[in-house]
Amino acid sequence: MIPKQVSAPLIDQAYIELHEKQKFEALSRLIDMEAPDLAIIFGRTKRRVDELAEALQKRGYAAEGLHGDLSQNQRDNVMRKFRDGSIDVLVATDVAARGLDVSGVTHVINFDLPQDPESYVHRIGRTGRAGKEGTAWTFVTPREIDHLHFIEKVTRHKINKKPLPSLAEAIEGKQKMTAERILDVLQNEAQAEFKGLAIQMLEQYDSVNLLAAAMKLLTGDKKETNIELTPEDPIRARKKKFDVRSSGRRVGGGYTSGGSGSGDRRQGGGYGGNSSSSSNSRYPRKDSRDYGSNREGGEGRSSSSRSREYGSNNSSNTGNRDRSRAPRKSEDTLVNK
Repeated sequence: MIPKQVSAPLIDQAYIELHEKQKFEALSRLIDMEAPDLAIIFGRTKRRVDELAEALQKRGYAAEGLHGDLSQNQRDNVMRKFRDGSIDVLVATDVAARGLDVSGVTHVINFDLPQDPESYVHRIGRTGRAGKEGTAWTFVTPREIDHLHFIEKVTRHKINKKPLPSLAEAIEGKQKMTAERILDVLQNEAQAEFKGLAIQMLEQYDSVNLLAAAMKLLTGDKKETNIELTPEDPIRARKKKFDVRSSGRRVGGGYTSGGSGSGDRRQGGGYGGNSSSSSNSRYPRKDSRDYGSNREGGEGRSSSSRSREYGSNNSSNTGNRDRSRAPRKSEDTLVNK
């Protein structure tokens, strides 16, 4: 069932147009820039989910995959980690994510464009729950733009286009997240046990350099691992509802299904032996009654019946007409006499 109207005022929706090979690098930068508390990344296939979860782990992200091939125990284990914050990135298929109700999901990322508007609505609905704001990003290849516009039309919501995050934006996002973590610890006064060591280090080192080193340690070094994912075929926009194009020609067998006369004649079937064509169906009685099935006879009666009446075989049309007149004339003459 495709929704007639979708209202998601608390979900900020955006898409990034990019090529298939750029997707993973864009995902890494987006996670660094946005710094989500909990994020769900949707892949189209089980293979995609497995490869993507493994690639994120190699890059240093706390991620796990969820799809239909996992046992119930494995699914429960993954969801437990996601709920308690042991992992902050869940990679899932549409089927596996059905019915998921996890509070605190701040971001949804459509790594692969969904098959239909209903799936899109379900995906982004994992965030922005219980009155909280959420963010939904969608990766779209150039060949999938028409399908994205189809989703916009059905959901009646404009999805804003945004540029691919730069490396500088990704670094800035990670630094900002680290600073927020430090301030949280400071506000909670959970640093008392480290004060003595901090005073000793401040006597030996510059405070700015010391704090910068601590932030770098907390931020972590990005593992520059080469990642190659198996490409997925793009989704094309559905056009079966639009049978007539601007040229006026029908799509999908407009000239072969026994349509109007001009279309059938283009296929050469208007005068052939196809009894279902429009040319044959327009004059069926004339062909069978007036001219018969024997081309040599030229009339409704067969040549054999004429031979019995007049004693001639394989005669021409003209001869038959002459003979048919002669007996009738002689009979009229005998009657008159």
